[in-house]
Formats: sequence, structure tokens, C-alpha cells
Amino acid sequence: MYDLDTRQRALTLVADGHSLNSVSKRTGISRAALRAWKTRLEPLPRVNAHAVPCVRWRPLPGLPDDTATYSYLLGLYLGDGCISNHPRGGHHLRIACADAWPSLIEACRTAILAVRPEGSVCVLQKQGCVMVTSYGRHWKCLFPQHGPGKKHERPIVLEPWQRQIVSEHPWAFIRGLIHSDGCRITNWTEKVIGGRLKRYEYPRYFFTNSSADIIGLFTAALDLVGVEWKATNQPRTAQNISVARKASVALMDLHVGAKS
Repeated sequence: MYDLDTRQRALTLVADGHSLNSVSKRTGISRAALRAWKTRLEPLPRVNAHAVPCVRWRPLPGLPDDTATYSYLLGLYLGDGCISNHPRGGHHLRIACADAWPSLIEACRTAILAVRPEGSVCVLQKQGCVMVTSYGRHWKCLFPQHGPGKKHERPIVLEPWQRQIVSEHPWAFIRGLIHSDGCRITNWTEKVIGGRLKRYEYPRYFFTNSSADIIGLFTAALDLVGVEWKATNQPRTAQNISVARKASVALMDLHVGAKS
């Protein structure tokens, strides 16, 4: 970057009748710079991209326009997402999606682009899954639940503006959580009726997570939309939530559906 005195001396030569080409050869300054200085003499301040603070997003006007998609992406992030620092500044958002669900991979990619349309998304193949990955400077602002260690080892609490979005779009949030750490399965049982053994099948949804806070967010969203649920007893650290009532399963089928 050239200081103001250097710029003024070069432009004085131009004003004295020397061509841009001759002044460039004499001073070592490019002709493009000389032309630009004719309209702006003062040097622009040098900005260190790493020193630019990440301004915490506020509900207005910083949040994404598509808050429903953000609610879905929040569910995906809480289930199978993480954020890591980039060596040159900014952050990488990564969400793991199983190879078995190609439509889910595309839905995740589409959601990231809807939330951050100025960004880009790449899909990195891993064993049995892909990491849907996007670089940006504001991922930690959009997902302030980021922190050191595993999610179930630290508090997971939504910011007020996140709670507002989830309350406005609870089904999108539920769908994101089910698409990450949930499933729709078909259970079956057999009963003897009239001396004959009959097989009965019925669908149900499960959501499994090791974080009590994330489980609480999931069940609170279910309560908000009127879905009945119960916790199943499991001899393991992860908690398992079951939705098996016929009316509640019908609601889940209408708004969530099976992964594909």
C-alpha cells in the first residue's frame, strides 16, 4: 500500500504531462493504480480479516428471512451438527447425514443455502455417511449452542430469538431433530384371536439423544403441537422418546414422515 505522499508525487508527474506508462516505469507503480488515484487519492485503510469481530446476530434485521428453514436446520445441527474454526478465520458448519438417506442429504444442503444464500455447500464423503459442510463467518452467531466438548456434556439452551423461531415453526424444528437423531419404524405384535395367531403392525417414531437439554427441547416442541409422547426405559446413557399413539403418529406422518 502506498502512502499519501507517494501518491501525490506520482500524480504530480502525470499532471506535468508524463504518460501513465512513463510514470509507471519511473516509480514502479502500476498504471491501474495511477488511474484509480485520480478518483480517490487517500489510501484505503488496511483491514485484517481475522481481526473483524463477528457481530452477534439479532432477531431484526440480522436473522435469515426464511426462519422456518432455520428452525429445521437448528434441529439438524442439534442432532448431528458441529462447528469448527477455520485456520484463516471464520468457521465450518458440518452436519453428518447417512448415505442411506440421499433425500435428507439434499434437504440439508438446501436448508444451509436458504439460511446463508451468499455461502456455498460441499458434500464430503466419509465411511457410511457424508459431511454436508459450509464455510462462513457467522455460523457461531446463528448457532450459539456451539462450545467445547460434546453437546451432552454442556448446557444446551436456546437464545430468546431462537425460542421465538421454534415456537413459530415447531414442526420444522421437530422434523430437523427426527431427520438427525430420530426414525420412523414399523413395530409388530402377534395375538391369538379365535384360536388363530394374527400379526398386527403399527408405526411409531423414536428420537434418541444423550443430551437431556436437547431431549427437553424436542418434547417441548411435541407438546406445543399436541403430539403425545413417552420416555422409554433404556439401560444406556442416551434417552429415547417414543411417539406411538395413533393420532400422534398421524400428525407426525403429516408433518415429518419417514426419512428417504
